[in-house]
Amino acid sequence: MNKVRLELEELGFQALYPMRYRILDESVKKARGNRKEIVSRIEASIVERLKQEGVNVRVLGREKHLYSIYKKMRTKTLPFNEVFDVYAFRIVVDNVDSCYRTLGIVHNLYKPVPGKFKDYIAIPKTNGYQSLHTILFGPYGVPIEVQIRSEDMNKVAEAGIAAHWVYKTGDVGGSASSQEHARQWLRGVLEMQQGAGNSLEFLENVKVDLFPDVVYVFTPKGEIKELPRGATTVDFAYAVHTDVGNSCVAAKIDRRLMPLRTELHNGQTVEVITAPGARPNPLWLDFVVSAKARTSIRLFLKNLKADEAVELGRRMLNKALATYATTLETIPAIQLEMAISELGVTRLETLLEDIALGHRVATLTAQQLVSHLTRPETGDAARALNPARGIKNVLTRYVPGLFKGGKESNRPLLITGTEGMVVNYAKCCRPIPGDPIIGVVTAERGIVVHTESCKNAVELRKRPDKWIDVQWAPDAKGEFSVDIRLEVVNKRGVLAVLAAEIAEMDANIDNVNITERDGKYSTVSFTIEVQNRVHLANIMRRLRKLEPVARINRGKA
Repeated sequence: MNKVRLELEELGFQALYPMRYRILDESVKKARGNRKEIVSRIEASIVERLKQEGVNVRVLGREKHLYSIYKKMRTKTLPFNEVFDVYAFRIVVDNVDSCYRTLGIVHNLYKPVPGKFKDYIAIPKTNGYQSLHTILFGPYGVPIEVQIRSEDMNKVAEAGIAAHWVYKTGDVGGSASSQEHARQWLRGVLEMQQGAGNSLEFLENVKVDLFPDVVYVFTPKGEIKELPRGATTVDFAYAVHTDVGNSCVAAKIDRRLMPLRTELHNGQTVEVITAPGARPNPLWLDFVVSAKARTSIRLFLKNLKADEAVELGRRMLNKALATYATTLETIPAIQLEMAISELGVTRLETLLEDIALGHRVATLTAQQLVSHLTRPETGDAARALNPARGIKNVLTRYVPGLFKGGKESNRPLLITGTEGMVVNYAKCCRPIPGDPIIGVVTAERGIVVHTESCKNAVELRKRPDKWIDVQWAPDAKGEFSVDIRLEVVNKRGVLAVLAAEIAEMDANIDNVNITERDGKYSTVSFTIEVQNRVHLANIMRRLRKLEPVARINRGKA
């Protein structure tokens, strides 16, 4: 496949950019004619020195392909001479010990370039690749890239892990450890495939891990973990184990407590702190870079959303069924099963999830369930002839206590403030406990809570199938974002005074924006977290007393 790739790249380059291809080809031929003796001289000197030291080797020279030269010139903005002057030689030896001996020999033959040595034998690449890479100063200052590897490593590099599986059960280190590393990588790819929502998401995740710039960090026990460049402590936690990532709450880097979004660097020791009951934060998706972390977080949140949607859908359907003085719990299981099968679903949980996520309307679903239960049975002519009596008798038999009163029907759905991903609070009006609210049922997002005066909710009131009557629960608690707008006198330090007062009232500041209105006054907009409407009123009352504050009001849609 690699040979096919190289050929396709050359042909594609020639077809897409014929002028660039022709110029590079001529330059390569010209350079090759001038330096052919240098290449053969370097190869001969390496072979001769290694034979003197008793190392059985095979030296292979490699010439860069035209597209590789072009790509390197583009990505690194280099002139042609600087790219082509790096010649590559591959030295293939018998075993791992000979690799390190050969490295010492070539470093004595030609001086190494500082900082250009990479040991992929001790720390293999994710795909199982192993080799020693070094760059040397050759004759006349010509840079030489040298790759040193064993026969087994060369087969893996040339044909891949599928063509060269573990065939030496007694092999110690080297090939065996490389193959085990590759098997772990393949298992990780399989896990990503199982957790991905669709093929496009899987492809996006795999692309991240195919050829990453890697960073190596250590566990507290000294185990090495390989992560993509830019990885954070959350990526490290998921690299250790999925359960560790799902329950991590903090991390220590080199024994110092650091934020979870801290970027890791080579050689650091990372310790993950977990807590029972902790769960992934959706905001982690903004900074994780490894495919395993991204897939695991998405899978957990998807399952969490489904569980929360089922619970919310149950509450919404029970509220709708209260109009008929019944609940899901009072409907016999057999009749409920028959009713939901007629609605085109196989499980009650699927029906409830659809209701919570806005794919079905709770009131219509309740009506359909009850209409199924009121349907006259075959041969029951009396009920068919007397619909009112028949419906009442059937419902009384199927749903005990159906006609004992319907006080539940007008009770709104209670919002506690601790709901998860299927109850969201609108950013246009930012409702808080104490505000009159209305719930808008949306596809995928579940219920979006607006204030009753929000202009976006007023329009939706004309469509009863799109909104639901909701109310704050008496014990609603949590941190709710709200906007406040202040007009203040332009004075030095006024922002610090305002922030200090808000902090003293036990409120966090999420965002601040300052707009200069004229030379004397400025408008300061805060987004703060409060507990309820009383808490907000106390904050605004305290800010209003400050001397620089001319006016204060709550932001509205």
